[in-house]
Order: sequence, then structure tokens, then C-alpha cells
Amino acid sequence: MITNPLLAPIHSLLDYAAVRPDHIESAIPALIEEARAAVEKVAANSGPVTWQTVVEPLEDASERLWRAWSVAGHLNGVLNTPEIRNAYNACLPAVTAYSTWVGLHRGLYGQYLRLRESEAFEALPPARQRIIELALRDFRLSGVELEGEARERYSQISDETAQVSQKFSENALDAVDQWELIVTDERQLQGIPADVIDAARAAAADSGREGWKLTLKMPCYLPVMQHAQDREIRAQLYRGYATIASDQGDTRFDNSSLIERLLALRAEEAALLGFDSFADMRLETRMADDPGQVLEFLHTLATRARPYGERDLEELKAFAAESLGLTDLQPWDVAFVSERLREARYAYSEEEVRQYFTEDRVLEGLFKVVGRLFAVGLHPIDAPVWHPGVRVFEVRDAQAQTLGTLYLDLHARHGKQSGAWVDSERSRRRKGSELITPVVYLTCNFTPPQNGRPSLLTHDDVITLFHESGHALHALLSKVDDPAASPFSSVEWDAIELPSQFMENFCWEWSVVQSLSSHVDTGEPLPRTLYDKMLAARNFQSGMQMLRQIEFALFDMLIHRRNQGLTITEVLETLDAVRREVAVLIPPSWHRFPHNFSHLFAGGYGAGYYSYKWAEVLSADAYAAFEEAAVTTPDGTRDTLDPATGRRFLDEILAVGGTRPAADSFRAFRGREPTLDALLRHSGMFEDAPVA
Repeated sequence: MITNPLLAPIHSLLDYAAVRPDHIESAIPALIEEARAAVEKVAANSGPVTWQTVVEPLEDASERLWRAWSVAGHLNGVLNTPEIRNAYNACLPAVTAYSTWVGLHRGLYGQYLRLRESEAFEALPPARQRIIELALRDFRLSGVELEGEARERYSQISDETAQVSQKFSENALDAVDQWELIVTDERQLQGIPADVIDAARAAAADSGREGWKLTLKMPCYLPVMQHAQDREIRAQLYRGYATIASDQGDTRFDNSSLIERLLALRAEEAALLGFDSFADMRLETRMADDPGQVLEFLHTLATRARPYGERDLEELKAFAAESLGLTDLQPWDVAFVSERLREARYAYSEEEVRQYFTEDRVLEGLFKVVGRLFAVGLHPIDAPVWHPGVRVFEVRDAQAQTLGTLYLDLHARHGKQSGAWVDSERSRRRKGSELITPVVYLTCNFTPPQNGRPSLLTHDDVITLFHESGHALHALLSKVDDPAASPFSSVEWDAIELPSQFMENFCWEWSVVQSLSSHVDTGEPLPRTLYDKMLAARNFQSGMQMLRQIEFALFDMLIHRRNQGLTITEVLETLDAVRREVAVLIPPSWHRFPHNFSHLFAGGYGAGYYSYKWAEVLSADAYAAFEEAAVTTPDGTRDTLDPATGRRFLDEILAVGGTRPAADSFRAFRGREPTLDALLRHSGMFEDAPVA
């Protein structure tokens, strides 16, 4: 009888509620040893090499390990108790050491080389040939050809990098969880939405205090910054968020030295492998050719966006002075003034819109979109979960065949990493007659239900949910039977955002918005008049928003293009230089944005943040195909949910995973190379574009 749920058969759903920290600490070492034995057996084979003697035995052993480790990492992110954190950290060095050992294993590398040069290789289907080619590339990028001290040093770097990245993540989480502002004067809460105030009162009561507890969690932070009339309250929260995990905040969680260490380790790793910089090394596995190409792309976008960003800021300053009496617009005023300007210009507020987007209705509408485009259904099932708020859905095709399982964890809570993301527990794999289907986690941090009322989403929350659903669909609708070519394993990083950013576009279509909306009190869908106002405001401050993303991407590429590490002073100086070049809003000198930039320092996006804009070009162009195929319904509505185009998107983008280069997949879908035109048009950045 299996008593450790992490050792359950790979085809079964896991009993998350039963997973204890000691299960992690016992399962991971045992599974590592099992995987090591499999590697050694494959490497020792002196007979003929085939797919069945090299690749399949490794997949059999490794999928159990990576499934268990994925669960451990997931729980560490969504249920971060001291016990789970300690168990995860106890196993992290061994997992890192195993990964490094495999990458440096010359015997295994030799078997892949033999397979590549064999007659058996020529008989493999193209997808499996690509897996072999990518494996050989990854071996070389993992240092397999290093000798002596360099080889040993590479192993040390890998181990330390994993430890430092994990500590960076912990510091960011702890800094947010520990920060609070207790308000005892209710007058200071004027303007803040009622449900946010109710949640703040409940949070204070839970910690044994009177009054209201404000935090840096997004369901609290964002509405306070947008709506609080008390300028000092906004200033305190702004400073708290701007100094997360830094020398300017709670110094117990200062990430300064960790940033320095990570940049030094990355530069050293790249040099060991013969690259000029970490950025050069990273782009070996991307669509982009080299850092220069990325920088040229970002500078081109910045040049196009800057006039619009400058116009956005001037309008904001003028409105602040003329309508609100704020002649000295400060960073903590920007969200508040922007929301007032939006209300004045378009006669609606985000809070008004939010009343129409109840969580259940939004999910129902999302599932309808997915069903119409891709002919699949999402059906709720009972399954063990890690928190009572988690919901589980089975994804089935038109023939009622199960394609995968989706776990939704949508609400913010203490001990849960902030942000929104998708990860997978296991990938699709066919073993003989058995098909193992993918299991995917979709995680967000929306406002939980309050006082018997459902969770209400802003339209930005709806967009976030659609974005993450694109990632989830990429994994769930894959038809790739070999995990090594699954979407999350081998699609180039700068194309991985294509499906997610593509899905965002449907949140702006009238027919879709109707299916997503139902007023929390009346049940009425969002009125057409309100929708028209939202649509008119779609590109509100799009110039500033695009420049902000370009700022992040340029900063990332520049600090990783250096051939050595940087001090934290040099990091901040680089960011300042980027801002002087592209930004229109310059934050205070004490602002410490990099210290909470988990994408770069704990999330795998180092030298890859440009991917968001790169993939946005692809996604906007891909969505343009749906615009071209749209039909006008009898009531005059444009319907972009074209099943035929959806089927092509499924077949050429989602289903193929990494079985071919992403550029080939895009060309197969669109019939040509991508262009900037659709992105600029969707962003309102074209000649004679109307003023937002």
C-alpha cells in the first residue's frame, strides 16, 4: 500500500490534502536515486541505441521525480507554511545536484550522440528527431563538454544559483506578508470600495487588532491606490510596495546581495560555456538571434510608443492640476488620478464595471469561449485539493474523451505567492496503449468572496484570467505524445506568451463580454453603453503602459548583457539610465523595483523579459486572423469566435507544442512572417489614431 501520496501512480490524480512536509523529504531523495539508476543503466548500454533504449527509460524514471518536485514547488508557492518551506529547501540542493549531474553526464551524452548518428535516428518521426537535437543542444549548454576545475565550478554555480533564487523568492513573499498598515480613523478610508474595507476590517480582527489592516497584496493594494482619497495613505502603501525586500524597507528581507550574487553567477556560468554574456547564452534557446536584435526591437517599439506616453503624462498632469488641485503630481497619485481621469473622460469607473464580473459568471463565459474556439468542454469534478477555495475541472473533447485536468486557485491569501501563473504537474504522454493526460495549475490572486457575496473581478482581472487560460490551454490541448516536446518543455521562451496574450483579445469583444458579465445584485449583463465606454478607454494610457514594459525588458537585457556581475549600485544606475531613455514617469530615488522583480531573479525570465513584447507582436498578428474571419451577426455585433480559425490555431500553435520551431508554427498558422502592424493598431499607436 502506498502511504506517501507523492509516490502515487503517475496516471492518477494526487491527494494534495494528504501531502505532508515529511512526504516531500522522503519521496524526493528516493525518486532521485531511482532516476540516477536509470541514467546509469542507459549510459552503460553498449548495444544498439534506439528511442526505446535511450529516451523512454529516462522518461519513465524522471517523470515520477519531476511530478513530485512540481507538486512540492507548487505547494511551496500557494501554501507556504514554515514546514513546507523547510521541506522544500531541504530537498532543493539534491534536486539541483541531480539536474546538474544529468547535464554533465558524458556517458548519457554519448548515448544521445550515438543515437543521433545511427540509422535508427533517420527512421524517427520529425518530432522525435527534434527532441534528440534539442537534448544535444541542452547537454552542451549544461556544461557536458567542460573539463576539470571548470566542470566542478559549473556544478557549484548551478547549486548556488538555485539556492539564491529560492531565497530571493522567499524574501519577496515574506516582505509582503509582514508589511501592514493599521488604520484606526475610518475617515482615512474614504473612496476605498466597501468590500476592500470589509476585508481590511476582517484582517485586523483576525490579527487581534481594532480598525482596518491594509496590506501590499494586490486585492488590497491596487484598489487603495486607485480610490483612497487620503493622499498620505496612498503614499504609505506606495512606499511599502516600492521598497519590498530592499534596503529601503524591512532590511531583514533585503534582496540586494542576492541580486549581486545571481548576476555574478550568471555571468560566470556564461563565460564557462564560452559565451560573451548570460544574455548571449540564454538566446541560444530563443527565437531571437542575439541581444543586439532584441535591443533593436525594443528601441523600435520605444520610439513608436514614446510620443503617446508623453501625451498620456501631459494629459494626466493637466487633469490633476485643473480638476483635483494637484499641481505636484507624485508617483502615489498616478493610479488615483488616472482613475479619476478615466471616470471623467469616459463616465465610468473600474469599481462600477467590477460589479458585473462575478467569478462564476466569468468562468462560465471563459469556458464558452474555449468551447466555441477549440471544441472542448470543462467539467467540474470532485478531487482532493490543497485549499478549500480550489476548484478542479476535467477537459474533454467533443467525443467526451478526457484531454487533461485543470486546477483553479484564484484567491489571494496569506502564505501564497503574489501574481498569476500557470504550471503543470505532468505533461501528456503516450505509453503503448495508455495515454497519460496533462495536469495543470492556474493560479491567480483575486479578491476572495466577502460577507456571502461572490468574488468580484475587475476587467483587468478578467484579462489576467484569460491570459493564464491561454498558458493552460497550451498544455491541456497539446497533442504531443512525448513530454520532451511538450509546450512547457521545448517551446522557445520568447514564444511561450503567444497563446496567453492571444486569449486576452477576446475580453474586448461585445459578444464575449455579454457572456462574461452578470451584475452581482441584479443579474443583468454589462450594458452596451458601459461597454462602449470601456472600449473607448481601451487604449487609455497605452503609451505609458507600453513604455513601462519596454523599460523592464531593456533593463533586464542590459544587466544580463554584461560579461561580469554588477554591484547593486550599478544595477540601479542601469535602471536609471534606461528610465532616462524611455520612461516618462520617473520614480523616487528610494524606489527599489529590482528587489521584487521575481520574474528575473526567481522566475526564469532572466534575459527573457522582452518575451512579453516579442510574443505580443505574434499574438496580436494571430488575433488579426480572427478579426479578418469575423462575421457580423443580425444585431450588428462582430463575432470573432470563428471555429474554423480556432481549429487552425489549435492545430498549428497549441497542439504541436515544441515539435517544430515556433517561427514555423506561426508561419503555418498565418501564412507569412509576423509584423508590428496589428500590435500598434490594437494599442492605438498608428497615424491619425484617435486621442484616448
